[in-house]
Amino acid sequence: MNLVPFGETCKLQNGRAFKPIEWSDFGVPIIRIQNLNDETKPFNYCNFEVDEKFHINTGDLLFSWSGTPGTSFGAFFWKRGKGFLNQHIFRVDVDERKVDKAYLRYAINSKLYMIIDQAHGGVGLKHITKGKLEAVEIPLPSLAEQKRIAAILDKADAIRRKRQQAIQLADEFLRSVFLDMFGDPVTNPKGFAVGTIRDLVDTANYGSSSKASKTNGEYPILRMGNITYEGSWDFSDLKYIDLNEKDKSKYTLKKGDLVFNRTNSKELVGKTAVYEENAPMAFAGYLIRVRPNEKGNSYYLSGYLNSKHGKNTLQNMCKSIVGMANINAQEMQDIRILNPPIEMQEKYEKVVIETRKKLRAFHESKVGFNELFLSLSQKAFAGKL
Repeated sequence: MNLVPFGETCKLQNGRAFKPIEWSDFGVPIIRIQNLNDETKPFNYCNFEVDEKFHINTGDLLFSWSGTPGTSFGAFFWKRGKGFLNQHIFRVDVDERKVDKAYLRYAINSKLYMIIDQAHGGVGLKHITKGKLEAVEIPLPSLAEQKRIAAILDKADAIRRKRQQAIQLADEFLRSVFLDMFGDPVTNPKGFAVGTIRDLVDTANYGSSSKASKTNGEYPILRMGNITYEGSWDFSDLKYIDLNEKDKSKYTLKKGDLVFNRTNSKELVGKTAVYEENAPMAFAGYLIRVRPNEKGNSYYLSGYLNSKHGKNTLQNMCKSIVGMANINAQEMQDIRILNPPIEMQEKYEKVVIETRKKLRAFHESKVGFNELFLSLSQKAFAGKL
């Protein structure tokens, strides 16, 4: 199949560098990276006109060239009406008489691992230059063949998205259960005692700063990328370390520990999950291991920190330094929280565990559908589909 540089198939228009002082509560939505793959994320708005080259609309193909690999990096279709394009996102303009946009999205996303390898940046955040992105070679068959491949991949993609939607509905169910059991944290309609997370915590410790290896080491070490935004785990990319006897208890997790991500990009800092594995794993220095006292429960704390109110609280309190945001162990424990009876917290834990048992089957089938999509994608761009 004919290979061409990505830059020869399109023109890339970068977004405008909106300043915080230009943000408004009304006007046209400013499309930031966080709005590309999560419709729950709020918009900032712009109440004045900007150059037409920064306008986007439904059906535009966008490429996020800065962000966290595995979440925001890559090509997306915009489907939510008129907006103004923010910096760090390219609008991908194509001549649709020659290039099918759906095909182009699949083709460039099939090269994401290679693009990320060429990207630069700090921990968690990566950036690819326009020149390097334009130089990435993609297969470009005839327009009719592009449309045929895109149609096949659309069907496979729709199946895996439906499975993902089912998983998201289960997450929403748990958030609804949390709100129903404990009420709105702001108005506290059930009249629970109000305190801080510290009231429910026995210990809060930072993880190991030892260098990890992809191949050598006795213990898998969990890093910030292993916690999902929704409060689950992704063990697909693990590294390993060795621990001496003194450090084993200090830097390993046991079932039921709460893990809090203290450093990340602003939208991801504060990711929280309960460790549910029987085998111990180590945890890295960007994470905090939290063990509740007799008044607290890990699932209750995780439920709050992953709630809408909890996420907003974390966003508003984190300190940003050179693109990274941080919430230290003391600040995390200072967060105000309702302190319901431990029996109610444990009842919520049972609901979470039971729901997640059912979710495992969904996750297993999701993995299968993802593998099917990747297999089809590889065949498509190797000219074997």
